[in-house]
Amino acid sequence: MDNLISKAKELLANGDIDLFIGYEKGTRLPRPVFISSLEDTGKLIFDDRCTGNLSVYLTRKDLVGGKRVGITASYYALKSISQLYDENQIKEDSLKVFGLIDNSLKQFGNIEEIKEYLKTATPPAKQTDDELVSQIDAMTMQERWEFWTNELSKCFKCYACRAACPMCYCTKCIVEVNRPQWVQPWAATASNMEWQINRVMHMAGRCSDCGSCGAACPLGLPVHILTHKMAALVKEHFGEQDGKGNVLSTFKPEDKETFIL
Repeated sequence: MDNLISKAKELLANGDIDLFIGYEKGTRLPRPVFISSLEDTGKLIFDDRCTGNLSVYLTRKDLVGGKRVGITASYYALKSISQLYDENQIKEDSLKVFGLIDNSLKQFGNIEEIKEYLKTATPPAKQTDDELVSQIDAMTMQERWEFWTNELSKCFKCYACRAACPMCYCTKCIVEVNRPQWVQPWAATASNMEWQINRVMHMAGRCSDCGSCGAACPLGLPVHILTHKMAALVKEHFGEQDGKGNVLSTFKPEDKETFIL
């Protein structure tokens, strides 16, 4: 995209940014590229195939620490950027965000512009995911338990799902805590389920529903369906979070208490 290439060149040449995070042509699909020189800007592409959530790199201190960054953002990356800003993980004045709106490049002036866009934007269709959710919803509780037990028993705890998630930016994850040992480090069905339940609970109210966790799984386990369903339930029972943070740490007097037995 010529407009993106020229804009990236301009920002780098003027010293407005030190690094541009975008997409380049890959073997099969577009892949992330990190550009700090004018010569490399010609690698940049940005179209409807570029659906990966590049915002995951914005909290990687070894990559962006102290740098002014430009980034191309898909719909879900924009949602993650908005949430990361509300959680004080990124600074507005050191970030230039570009989105693809109706096949045209748009530079967002600030976080508020991103939030306004997201209020009316239509999420990309996820037919395959929607079909799987419908199948799972149609199951009995026992069938659902058996489905997830079978799927998660295959997990060997590579934590690719964690690495791919923009909201997993803790310097020390619960799975790395061994005093006390919250989650068993070895791969076993029970501890695998403990890990995924913990992960989903920490995503409640924060997940952009980008599906990067499932896409990153080398075994193709549909772990993103867990966060997808959690996001839907949070919206149904608590409404839009609007940056209020993790549902687990958010309390409102008018919250329903039907979960109390």
